[in-house]
Amino acid sequence: MFTGDSESIANEIAQKLKIDNVKSQMLPQDKFKELEKLFLEKAQNEKIAFVGDGINDLPSLTYADVGISMGSAGAASAIEESDMVIMNDNLDNILKAIDISKKTCRIVKENLFFAIAVKLLVLIFSSIGLLGMAWAVFADVGVTMLCILNSFRLRK
Repeated sequence: MFTGDSESIANEIAQKLKIDNVKSQMLPQDKFKELEKLFLEKAQNEKIAFVGDGINDLPSLTYADVGISMGSAGAASAIEESDMVIMNDNLDNILKAIDISKKTCRIVKENLFFAIAVKLLVLIFSSIGLLGMAWAVFADVGVTMLCILNSFRLRK
């Protein structure tokens, strides 16, 4: 955790979030230099997220794999350059957003697999004369509706 806060506040927050590595009283350029070091040390499949709330965090937000802006009062440029914006200062919402994005990716993959499989089956059966054009249209519209209904599971 990189922060401009005092050491006592940084350690208190890190303890609540169960973060082991804490650097406090950092200037924006110090945060960016540390972020660059992390990029040199990370494995190829690892991702680095940076959470910030102001214009001073803009270089780090832009450089990170995932830039996350916090707070609706954050600087407009920081919000614009971020990949994700959490509209309040609750850090738990970052974990919720990650969970939602994982579920979204899973449902998108399900929808793609299902749509392609059904359309291939209809194409094969149509090409050998077992199904007509009406079935192709029905399969297309039906798959679209089922994919939309499947996507509603995200609302939970």
